[in-house]
Amino acid sequence: MNIRPIKTEADYNLALKRVEELWNAEPGSVEEDGLDVLATLVDAYEKEHFPIHPPDPGSAIEFRMEQMGLKQADLAKFLGGQNRASEIMNRKRRLTLKMIRALRRELKIPVESLIGPG
Repeated sequence: MNIRPIKTEADYNLALKRVEELWNAEPGSVEEDGLDVLATLVDAYEKEHFPIHPPDPGSAIEFRMEQMGLKQADLAKFLGGQNRASEIMNRKRRLTLKMIRALRRELKIPVESLIGPG
């Protein structure tokens, strides 16, 4: 099996095609080993060229609200009132530690999503 580093988009597309061909390789086979190596190379290329950044706190809250069928008014009790909820959701005010703890406890939003990128 000829496995090369993924340096270009063309290399990436060829690797994806080969991964698809090897997807159902027999466990313990040479093909499965090749699939494992290719998948690792593809993952490294994707992390470098197509990074997925964590959401900002407002987006994380919006997503959870949508999942739970909540409205902005429902956040008032967690964020200290309707005006605060509006300011938070319009990205005009940052979350306080007390708000982060309440959102984590009540809405089960991961703390990492509520503190935002470093």
